[in-house]
Amino acid sequence: MTNTGLSTPEAALDETSEHADRLRRAQAEARRTGVDALLVSPGADLGYLTGYDAPPLERLTCLVLPADGDPRLVVPALEEPAAMASPVAGLGLEVVSWQETEDPYALTVSLLPSGATAVAVDDRMWAVKALALAAAAPHVRQQAAGPVLRELRMRKTPAEVAALREAGAAIDRVHDRMGEWLRPGRTEREVAADIAAGIVAEGHARADFGVVASGPNAASPHAEPSDRTVEPGDVVVVDIGGTTFAGYCSDSTRTYVAGGEPPADFAAYYAVLLEAQHAQCEHVRPGVTAESVDAVGRGIIVAAGYGDRFVHRTGHGIGRETHEEPYVVAGNTLELEPGMAFSVEPGIYLPGRHGARIEDIVAVTDSGGERLNQTSRELRVLDA
Repeated sequence: MTNTGLSTPEAALDETSEHADRLRRAQAEARRTGVDALLVSPGADLGYLTGYDAPPLERLTCLVLPADGDPRLVVPALEEPAAMASPVAGLGLEVVSWQETEDPYALTVSLLPSGATAVAVDDRMWAVKALALAAAAPHVRQQAAGPVLRELRMRKTPAEVAALREAGAAIDRVHDRMGEWLRPGRTEREVAADIAAGIVAEGHARADFGVVASGPNAASPHAEPSDRTVEPGDVVVVDIGGTTFAGYCSDSTRTYVAGGEPPADFAAYYAVLLEAQHAQCEHVRPGVTAESVDAVGRGIIVAAGYGDRFVHRTGHGIGRETHEEPYVVAGNTLELEPGMAFSVEPGIYLPGRHGARIEDIVAVTDSGGERLNQTSRELRVLDA
């Protein structure tokens, strides 16, 4: 298997430069929003800012990123070698380690700017850690860092869009192999296990999820794979994704028919769904709102009489997490900008019978939108 991460000296240089730029932009956004520092624990935000994918341990790891001044990374002493082996070392970022008998929360608070009164903690920080930091600095007000960092993360650089394009191509290859695994007589769970192995084999570091929903289970958008046996003519919704070695996510849904003729009324509403998804993808361009993308497809589905069967938003942003800003949903008046990337995944679900969904990742370009998934959206009937 080929590691798709950055590995050459030139690539490492570009990666260091990009992380340094992200740190600077995060500091500028912190100043703009009036917080004295960002406190960032292991998760997508820390990886985005520094390139360090720290393990989410009970021991505190925390980036202290002041609005003005030099950032520092607080780590348990036993994790210091891993931190220094990451892109953190190339950033020249000071790593402050703590021993088992030390109080890491007091240490972290001591690194805040003098006179700090407000900090933003990352949205995924464990509550126990946020509370311990609050207790160590009762004079400092906490708020969520999401409103600060999402302004950066939802506007992808060309390098990030390229990474999402590679992730999309990798998950496309998995869908192209669906005929190897999905057939009557196998259980959803068996098919899902093969797909998970295929996700890794086709270039991901890990498989993150795999919905294999057959027959009546296809009417549940987030159905978990079960021991139900796939039957001839079953409609099967397959929603799959993983994370690549570059740290970016894939997510794509296709609907299949497993060996046989689908239910008589299925073709009619699948055609409606296909039209809606196509119209939504064509609508994407700079300046239109996120909610308008939802409205375009929803209007087509409502006009065909299936409005009450489209039960979820049209899509979600994607990047270092499968679900992040921006969300494509009614009420989100955010105007799309080049570099934003999100799923377009309308669905129609008939409870107790069957359902369908079509999902592509779309990146906003200077003049329109680019689908990052290329497998056919036409209904695919697999051989028995």
